[in-house]
Amino acid sequence: MPLTVDDGRLRAARMHAQLLMGPPAAGVVGAVRGAAALQAQDAQALRLAVRARTSGLTTADVRSAVAEERSIVRTWAMRGTLHALPASDAGWIVDLLGPVFVRRFRRRRLELGLDDALCERAERAIREVLAGGTCLPRERLVEQLNKADVPVPAEGQAPAHLMAYAAMRGVVCRGPDTAGGDGGEPTYVLMREWVGEWEARDTGSALAKLARRYLWGYGPTALEDFAAWSGLPAPMARRGWELVASEVAEVATSRGPAWAPREFAEALPTAGPTPAVRLVGAFDACLLGYKGRDLAVPQQYGGRIAPGGGLVHPAVLVDGRAVARWSWGRGRESVVVEPFAHLPAELRGPLEAEAADIGRFLGHGRTRLDVREAAGVH
Repeated sequence: MPLTVDDGRLRAARMHAQLLMGPPAAGVVGAVRGAAALQAQDAQALRLAVRARTSGLTTADVRSAVAEERSIVRTWAMRGTLHALPASDAGWIVDLLGPVFVRRFRRRRLELGLDDALCERAERAIREVLAGGTCLPRERLVEQLNKADVPVPAEGQAPAHLMAYAAMRGVVCRGPDTAGGDGGEPTYVLMREWVGEWEARDTGSALAKLARRYLWGYGPTALEDFAAWSGLPAPMARRGWELVASEVAEVATSRGPAWAPREFAEALPTAGPTPAVRLVGAFDACLLGYKGRDLAVPQQYGGRIAPGGGLVHPAVLVDGRAVARWSWGRGRESVVVEPFAHLPAELRGPLEAEAADIGRFLGHGRTRLDVREAAGVH
């Protein structure tokens, strides 16, 4: 008989898998690998995702991992969106997922004037322009492509889609931002020069490895969640799931059967005696890693966290359940918490500790907690 868990224990188990409860990750790479990947379209959101999964690091540690150590790579991966990946995993992940999204986004490229022949010419030219460690912002790179008689429109979405295409082909990845911090312009480098060569994997072993990483980072979970998180076509997702079937155990939940790695399922974590409070940033993996997010975000408050248009706001999690969203106060001197409903007084201390740690991590000094609603913390 599978272990039966209620929603509270399921949330707690997932938060432990995500390294948002329990022992913290060992460094930046540990945080990224533990979550299988972290969203990276927003530089500060990526840093906040690392902070929530580690202890004692600073934003400089994340910048160093990306720009100096090159242990973390930002490139287009799951769902064809920009993610941070461990450098040691970036090659096989791009090899597996890239072709899926090159095909899927072809129609949009054609609409933007990027036909197959032009993309192939651009790919060859990019290799020449960026060879030898050259690092260029997108605008400069497009200028160089046009000088090389590869007519890429400089305006509109064509340049962004071309860069994504080149990344999905394993040609480029993001390099260091020009200003070294928030507000800096992203740059592009040749991926193989940035991270080195990688060993090619057959599709089966890559699918199994991706499914395994997902189950460890998000379990207990289900096949449809893996498909939604990865963006893989259903047959590929199912094949990856089946390849690791002998390594997992079933867990019975109110939402139907779910699976987790056998070692994890046999000692499935529970919430502790005191509430575990985490302030996660925008687009956090724990809110994007499943087909739906109603386990973590009560349905009636879903629009407060994900109002539409792909936006996912920063959230306050208590034992894995969103109880508020948060934002910056003026000058980023305070963290403004907007509770969905009354918050118990016992959360005041943990909320203040999280706000202070965010300030420490980002180098803002001690960040004040500001609960705006009168019905919030007392």
